[in-house]
Amino acid sequence: MAPNAVAVSAPGKVLLAGGYLVLDRAYTGLVFGLDARIHVIVQDIATRNGVTLNEIIVTSPQFQDAVWEYGYRLTERDGGIQVTPLRVDATLKLNRNVFVETALGYTLTYIASITTPNVTPASITILADNDYYSTPTSLSAKSGAAPRFHNLGVPISKANKTGLGSSAALVTAFTAALLTYYLPKETIDLSTDSGKRKLHNLAQASHCAAQGKVGSGFDIASAVYGSCLYKRFSPDILSHHVEPGQPKFASQLRHIVDETDEADRWDTEIRKDEVKLPKGLRLVMCDVSCGSQTPGMVKQVLAWRKENADEANAIWQDLQNANDSLAKELRALAESDTRQSYEHLKQGFARIRELIRRMSERSGVPIEPSSQTELIDACEAIPGVVGGVVPGAGGYDAISLLVEDNETTLNELAKLLSGWTFKSEASGQPGDGRVSMLDVREEMVGVRAEDATSYQG
Repeated sequence: MAPNAVAVSAPGKVLLAGGYLVLDRAYTGLVFGLDARIHVIVQDIATRNGVTLNEIIVTSPQFQDAVWEYGYRLTERDGGIQVTPLRVDATLKLNRNVFVETALGYTLTYIASITTPNVTPASITILADNDYYSTPTSLSAKSGAAPRFHNLGVPISKANKTGLGSSAALVTAFTAALLTYYLPKETIDLSTDSGKRKLHNLAQASHCAAQGKVGSGFDIASAVYGSCLYKRFSPDILSHHVEPGQPKFASQLRHIVDETDEADRWDTEIRKDEVKLPKGLRLVMCDVSCGSQTPGMVKQVLAWRKENADEANAIWQDLQNANDSLAKELRALAESDTRQSYEHLKQGFARIRELIRRMSERSGVPIEPSSQTELIDACEAIPGVVGGVVPGAGGYDAISLLVEDNETTLNELAKLLSGWTFKSEASGQPGDGRVSMLDVREEMVGVRAEDATSYQG
């Protein structure tokens, strides 16, 4: 590990309440960070004596062929720094990673816009905590303690994600690590409110560019700030700047990140103090190895809402009220000095699920499909399980549970899930889906600096 190496990590997320609502600035989402993190280490490129490399090399050693090499140059007419993917081997097909490539270009452009460009060659390593991906049977069956970072032995495109927000955590940690590596602390300090605000704006800009659309941004917000109540930003903030490499791109990006003018002010709301979890409770995430096509589901729900505005908006408002009540009850219990009943929390989860199923039925989109209803009902029947939901956009990716943090409850839950198989929605026969309890829980803290030496080896 080089002496000047820096390391940064960012958490995953779960949108416990506010799926679909969070796309509209009139509503909020209750987002919890998760202690599964994406880690990014930046250091000098190690070369033999007399060998000089003028490139940035990015590796993700948990996957096959996950090596990306980039050349970079400052473009003319304030177009920013252009990043060019290079072939690792002339005989190989060009390997692209749009999130890495976009975040690298945007971050280096921002750095060059605020200081004399001094971008030196660097080696960047990306590591993902194991719970971001469904563990292959061959690995989970191995005896002994699991390694800190599984070598999954497959290309990234073949790895099954568990839906914890890997792309947002990656872009946030990657951006933060580059800012820390190339800029002095007096220029940007990510431990300060100002530094986090700039990181948030820059990561949102590059993440939306990589996705090819302006999303709600709750996943980037939780990666930067941790658990929070979130109200999205106006899409216009990011929809009018020119493309990378075009004249004035660098200046426009700097204005967006630094909010230099009133017109550049972000209207997003991120309220950390309104999200608390009572002592003695914890979040549990359960991976359902079926998967959903989230973008397609979102498009269908929004199309239904557009065609049935009155009905949909009534459900939206009822859901917002139920979500607010749940957040308020969690906060009240957390601030109370005495042990209180969880009955109101249970009622809150029941009301949210009722409204989600109504939305699901009206729109024809499987937000809480019957197989998930059956699973959550079985989990809620276990003493100590307060309530559960299909988080985010819903479907078959995962369920999230709020449970009492004790060994008895967790063991009973693990016992139930170990023997659970999904039934096909069409045939009613057992399907391929297996359910496993992920080793994650809530995380109140967002992006943070790490000790680079802890990743040696």
